[in-house]
Amino acid sequence: MDIEKFNDLLRYISNLNGINDKAKLAALVKERYSLTLDRKIYYCEDFAIRFSRAATHNISNTILSLSNLQKYDDRPVISCAVLPGENYMLLCNTTCLKKISHSSQQLRVDNIRGSFNHSDIMKVVAGIENCPQNFLNIYSIHSAFTFEENLIRLVEATTGIIAHGHKFVPTDEEKEVLMLAPQREEAFLSSLYYKKLNDDLSSRVDKVKNEIAIAAFIENVNIKGNIIEYLITSDGGKTRELLIDALIKNKPLPQIKNSHDFGDYNCSFGTYETKTDIKTKVLFLHSNPKAYNIDKLLEFLSSENSVYCILLE
Repeated sequence: MDIEKFNDLLRYISNLNGINDKAKLAALVKERYSLTLDRKIYYCEDFAIRFSRAATHNISNTILSLSNLQKYDDRPVISCAVLPGENYMLLCNTTCLKKISHSSQQLRVDNIRGSFNHSDIMKVVAGIENCPQNFLNIYSIHSAFTFEENLIRLVEATTGIIAHGHKFVPTDEEKEVLMLAPQREEAFLSSLYYKKLNDDLSSRVDKVKNEIAIAAFIENVNIKGNIIEYLITSDGGKTRELLIDALIKNKPLPQIKNSHDFGDYNCSFGTYETKTDIKTKVLFLHSNPKAYNIDKLLEFLSSENSVYCILLE
């Protein structure tokens, strides 16, 4: 993502507070940033924005369908309500939604239906006010989740049906195993098994270090992270060859599919069962590894011989 361009967008729209004309504002923004219109949403590779009109902050407008949001959820998506004296902006990626309101009766993880209203957008996300000054921080949190993970949460919040997963409530036996997790991690780090895992991952990284260096320039943080994860964890094959060729020759990237498991790279070493999260860190952005999902982390560490690791790239 071009952060300078994104920040310029936020400043430009704020400087036009009081324009009180949705069509005029949309036309100005479209021209300035060379945006493409997809039904109700304007977009480029760096962001997407939906303009609406309202009289006050008490807004009930329907903003977007969930299926349309899905197409742009890999970049910041902004809802901009044009009020008489203000262009009121909220980030509305799936991480920022409470539920799906409109025509969502058949919403399931395998049936993406319905639209969200302005009132469904969280005003505070992970303790952070949803306002332009915090959009980059909130988007970095959003980048730690897949669309599928947010979809599961939205299905549960919308329908009251738990589509997948649950709040982890450990048994007494699981509590005992969980409380031993620090000692288990310490023992693993002192063992030859840790050296084997570290050497394995180091070797995998070394084999694709040039491709990782190229991928590091990809602006979309989700795409960049998925590509680097795939380069490290895959064991060859046609898709990997096509991906490497595309990176080297600057050609369109092929479709890749990662496991979306709690761990990106899972291995057994003796009695240990390890899960390693491969995390691509952009130093000037806040971000969260998969351990940010505390229920999944606790559930994994409550199983015998479990060890959780993070590889920072």
